[in-house]
Amino acid sequence: MIYFISDLHLSPQTPGAVAILERFLAGIAQPENQLFILGDFFEAWVGDDSTNDPVVDGSFNRKIVALLAKASASGLKIGLQHGNRDFLLGERFAKATGLNLLPDPYVLSTPEWQFVLSHGDTLCTDDTAYQAFRSQVRTPEWQALFLAKPLNERLAIARQMREHSSQQHQKNAEKSQYSADLNISETDDFLRQHGYATFIHGHTHQPAIHDHIVDGIHVERWVLADWHEDCGEALCWDGEHLFRQVLR
Repeated sequence: MIYFISDLHLSPQTPGAVAILERFLAGIAQPENQLFILGDFFEAWVGDDSTNDPVVDGSFNRKIVALLAKASASGLKIGLQHGNRDFLLGERFAKATGLNLLPDPYVLSTPEWQFVLSHGDTLCTDDTAYQAFRSQVRTPEWQALFLAKPLNERLAIARQMREHSSQQHQKNAEKSQYSADLNISETDDFLRQHGYATFIHGHTHQPAIHDHIVDGIHVERWVLADWHEDCGEALCWDGEHLFRQVLR
């Protein structure tokens, strides 16, 4: 079985979601299964050193690393894409957990079907302010400067960024300035570029199945659900069908 999840936004303030993840991983951690995490696994990630810095309590991050490492050791194959909240997850984290960091987009070919996976934020092009911010923070130069700062300072900057993002989204929603969903025209181009593969993504927190007709070809776009304290969701591929599984 292949499982797809995204937008867990894990943090010390989400013990319910962490408990759901722990039960979920325990149930699927077998060599015949695969798990793809399509971004925003964490609410924020300010560097791989956040798991063991003596100044800041990294016990929460260490717990999540241990959960993933245990599942990987049991044979579960895990791939992870960066989201807009955890784009600083690096090779040190990947090595500690046993997972693979995946490019975005990522084409997943199975014997039965082909999928293209993405966090989804790159196609939300109507949000021009976010796209400008994303272009800035994804550069090696910005990341090197940020990671060179003391951990306490990075954590403070991350809090400020989240607060600013929340305020901006609220203002835009009140003014109806932009759609928080993917730009349809650019999404159709994306599907064309990736051979009309079934598209799976997160980011928007608007779970649905969208039908696209691109060059006369019907293409499905599956949007993953975000997780909450009382429930999560995984999209599952059994070799024949995609279906959603509610997790508690």
